Amino acid sequence: MQFVFDLDGTICFKGQPLTKEICAALNMCQAMGHEIIFASARPIRDLLPVLPEKYHQLRMVGGNGAFRNADGSIEVNSFDKSTCKQLFDIIDVHQLSYLIDSSWDYSYTGEQTHPIYQNIDPLKSAKNVPIDLLENVVKMVLFTSNAEIQKSLEALPLTLHLHQDEGILDLSPEGIDKWAGLQQLGIKENEFIAFGNDSNDICMFEAAKESICIGNHPAAKEHATLHITADQVAKMILRMSEKHLTQQIEVN
Repeated sequence: MQFVFDLDGTICFKGQPLTKEICAALNMCQAMGHEIIFASARPIRDLLPVLPEKYHQLRMVGGNGAFRNADGSIEVNSFDKSTCKQLFDIIDVHQLSYLIDSSWDYSYTGEQTHPIYQNIDPLKSAKNVPIDLLENVVKMVLFTSNAEIQKSLEALPLTLHLHQDEGILDLSPEGIDKWAGLQQLGIKENEFIAFGNDSNDICMFEAAKESICIGNHPAAKEHATLHITADQVAKMILRMSEKHLTQQIEVN
């Protein structure tokens, strides 16, 4: 069975690396013959530092599906030039702060005290460059939750997630979300177990054989098979690993 894990708020908390308890559960999951796949809102660049190095070669989705990493090779979906221009115009008109990710480098104008800033390029492997010097635009975070701006963005060909608690709008290219990214890795509907905690995980929950929501996001909980708290994650990984190992043995 394939097990797909979101990172922040699911198995990674407050931007810190995975705990020993979570790693032990993931190791046991692998030992039982299951495949581990990560699916995060972070670009691959910022996803790797919170994972043990031995996990870096695992298949993963970043940027809510806009980045895919398989066999150490990163592929991306980018915004088209017309959409980029419209987004840059909205940023300029409303004087919005932003985090814009290219294939590897980025452009950031937000506050250095914002939690997102703490998680950008901790290994210092990329450059913070002016917006017009980005190679391409793969993912964009706008530091606003203004309803009128959100309405303007929804008229554009893109995928949008509002994170009200953080006061941000999270944008990906049209048709791109975590489930779309997983499909591009060859993952099939109803053949994986999904762990997540937020609205951007709902698409995975809907396609998964079973889904586990961590925390209290109302919409995510509604679409999940099970709902647990953060301190129950490691035990749930083991429980699901054993359950689906048993089912595989019975089928075979």
